[in-house]
Amino acid sequence: MPDTSPPVRRSLFLHAPIRRRPRVVLEQMLALVDDDTPPDGPEGPVAVLERRLADLLGKETALFFPSGTMAQQSALRVHADRLGRRTFAAHPQSHLDVWEEQGYNAVHSLRMRRTGDPHELMTAADLEAIGEPLATVVWELPQRDIGGLLPEWDDLCEQVALVRATGAAAHLDGARLWEAQTYYQRPFDEIAALFDTVYLSLYKSLQGVRGAVLASDTATMKVAQVWRQRLGGGIRDAWPLALAALVHLDTLADQMPAYREHAIAIATAINADGTARAYPDPPQTPLFHIHLPADRRAVEQAGQAILTEHGIQLWGRVRSASEPGRCAFEVSVGENAMEFSPDEVVALLHDLLARATSAAYVPSRP
Repeated sequence: MPDTSPPVRRSLFLHAPIRRRPRVVLEQMLALVDDDTPPDGPEGPVAVLERRLADLLGKETALFFPSGTMAQQSALRVHADRLGRRTFAAHPQSHLDVWEEQGYNAVHSLRMRRTGDPHELMTAADLEAIGEPLATVVWELPQRDIGGLLPEWDDLCEQVALVRATGAAAHLDGARLWEAQTYYQRPFDEIAALFDTVYLSLYKSLQGVRGAVLASDTATMKVAQVWRQRLGGGIRDAWPLALAALVHLDTLADQMPAYREHAIAIATAINADGTARAYPDPPQTPLFHIHLPADRRAVEQAGQAILTEHGIQLWGRVRSASEPGRCAFEVSVGENAMEFSPDEVVALLHDLLARATSAAYVPSRP
């Protein structure tokens, strides 16, 4: 069946299709290889990517995984088996719990201790209050589902030290580590040094196709490699996924500060206008949320109308809010969002809300 959805010409959404069409991605990948590039082996794209990310993070070894879900489950399993403890702690909005169908429990019989307030960052006091032996504590930097918030560096160091004193391991969900680094302004290896294991996404900040890398010491990664095989991730010919990630590896770190500054400029303009609200104020990273005083379904309809009429996509997904009649969406500034001036974003929000709150709109029942 042919795709009848309206074409996206411009988008605030980082993962919009405009820069991810197969021909565009393939041409970028072809620029990195020649006739002698092998598909596998020590000089193949996967091994090259693993070495480069291990060096970036200051870890002994990095291992490619087909998905971040598999990579993080493997890390949690290795730490749990090593310590003989089945419980790990993480923020209530952790990706592991919210978006992965509790695979840590269904596959590995692990238990997650939800730690801290769902709408605030996890604190040292939250960790001290746990009172039971843990295998691992997971930090997601930045914490995406609460607006891309980050703990201050000294707070993060205190939390990790507290956890290590109990014998537990520290794991970094670094799916968006490049965004976090723009706030900490510390070398990647200094950030990664706090953690026993580090996961990186290959398709979020790096804008690859799919895949992930897990990095740690060699002994830990040998065991993780066993779990990768058991979970079906020991695939051959993964070179397209690795190659797509290598496309932006050399340039991303240099671009991220400009993305963060543009995020701050957009959020500042939104909050000065007052029609909507950007949070955090100001953003700590290139990622922030825009909160709207309108019903989610009405906003979705209005956004679809703007896309149909103007080819402008504003989001990947609209989030409902606990307060009735309000909703929010995420902006993660990258190449796409750099095409929008702060004033244009404000104008688009005015148009969006005018449509969403029109008397002609009648919300459908769920």
